[in-house]
Parts: sequence; C-alpha cells; structure tokens
Amino acid sequence: MSNFASENKRFSGLKAEHFQHKWDQQAVTALQAIPGFEFLVKKLMEIGFEQFFRITNLASNVHVTGKMLPDLQDKLKTACEILDVAIPDLYISTNPVPNAFTYGDTKPFIVLTSGLLESMSEEEILFVLGHEIGHIKCGHVLYKTMARHFALVLEIIANATFGFSRILGAGLEMAIYDWERKSELSADRAGLIVTQSLPIANRSFMKMAASAPSIYSQMDENEFLKQVETYEDASEASFINQAYIALITAKMSHPFTILRAKKLVDWVKKGEFTQVTGITVEEVQARFATKKPDTKEQ
Repeated sequence: MSNFASENKRFSGLKAEHFQHKWDQQAVTALQAIPGFEFLVKKLMEIGFEQFFRITNLASNVHVTGKMLPDLQDKLKTACEILDVAIPDLYISTNPVPNAFTYGDTKPFIVLTSGLLESMSEEEILFVLGHEIGHIKCGHVLYKTMARHFALVLEIIANATFGFSRILGAGLEMAIYDWERKSELSADRAGLIVTQSLPIANRSFMKMAASAPSIYSQMDENEFLKQVETYEDASEASFINQAYIALITAKMSHPFTILRAKKLVDWVKKGEFTQVTGITVEEVQARFATKKPDTKEQ
C-alpha cells in the first residue's frame, strides 16, 4: 500500500455524534417513533438475515484476510484506526458495477465490488472504506439491511401476522427511504475524516456519477464543483423543481451524487470539519488537489 494515509490523524475516542449529519439524527428519531417499526426490526433479527448473507459471502466472494489482498487489509486497518472502530470482515464480489455496502448488526461486514476496485484509485478506495466504516460507527447497519430487503421482510412477516405488517409497511417504507438517504451524508463525512482530502472525496463522487475509466483523465474537479453550484441554484429556484426532486428521490436509497458532494463541501466551508478534526479548511481543500483523477498507485 502507498503511504498516502500513513500520517493521517487518528481520532481515539471519536463518537458518531461528533460528525453525524443532523438530518440523519432527525430522520432516525422519526423512524423509531413510528408505531410498528421496532416490531419489524425484531422480526428481521429473528429471520436471521445477517447469518444468511455472511454464509453467502463465504461461499461466493473473496474474504480479505491472512495473505489475501494485504494492501486492501492495510487500507481497512488504517480507516478503522482513524475512526476508532473495530476491524470488520471485508469481502470482494465479482460485479462490474462499482458499489460498496455493509451488512449485519452483531458482526458487520463490508463488501466491495470488483468494478469499484477497477474504477477507483488507492486514495479513493480509502474514502469508500471510510464511508462504509462510518455506517458501522453511526449504528446504521441493521436499519440499512432492513431497508434493502424491506419488501421481503414485509412478505415474510405478513404470513405470520395475517397481513398486519402490510398496514405497518405503508407508512414505514417512505420513512425508511428518507432516513437511508440522509444516513449517507453522515457516512460521507466519515470518509472525509479518513482521507482528510476534499479533492479525493470529489473525485470519488465524479466516478460514482460517471463510471467510465476511459474518461477519468479528462474529468476536472473545478468543473464538477461548478456543476454542484448549478444544481444548488436549480434546486432552490422554484417550488416545482423542489417537488420534482422530492418525487424522483422518494424511493432512492442514496441522495443525488451532486447533493452529496455539495453537503460535504458545505461541511468543510462552514468550519465544522475543522471543529471535529483540527484540520484547517485550507489543508483539507489543498491536499492532493492537483493529482489526476485517473492515477492509480501500484
């Protein structure tokens, strides 16, 4: 592994509430207050999804451990040290779509796709790992597992409750999607705390938005930031635009990539990142600012 993060600050004793987005905190509080929510969560644990997916990973994917992919192990260890989180299991799945996700509750584990490893640089992979570990740090993982399989959970429980869960599900589904999108903003902050470089976060977002390695060398961060500003102007221009955005995102698990970039930039500019880390705005904006987005370390 490169020495990119070898000197990054570590944050022993870091708590999730130090960096958690207020939208995330508010949405999960509202979610937990909905009648029937905790009932569904309890049933999810009884079904045993965590063990089901753990066995699936052991059978189908590559477990990053021992002498298997030591560079990735180093990145995982570094990210966990920075965020002060116990090291989870890590798996690699063969899938051309760049993606990463975290499952479980009692013993969470992370899955990265081969497409993500192909598209991201060493530094950007560290940002993604920091993002996923952020979900663990914030206690998101059980609810996110439920969100990804909400329809299946309802169907299974409906058979045991004579359709009662479908009544609960009508109000819960939208609330879960709303919280899930907002939880991503907290995880993005965790990714930035790990990399301590806003340009790396922005390049990661650019690649998430347009995953085509052949064009990475022609991507420009400044133009991307202009697009962020254009989106902000458009989203605030009229009630109709806001209504369109609400309609489009209603059943999305993640916010628009541009919105994620905007919220992370805002967090830095407002000085809140500095309050958490002690790293100045200038430092986090300048670090690796001139590096080409398609460069991969060997």
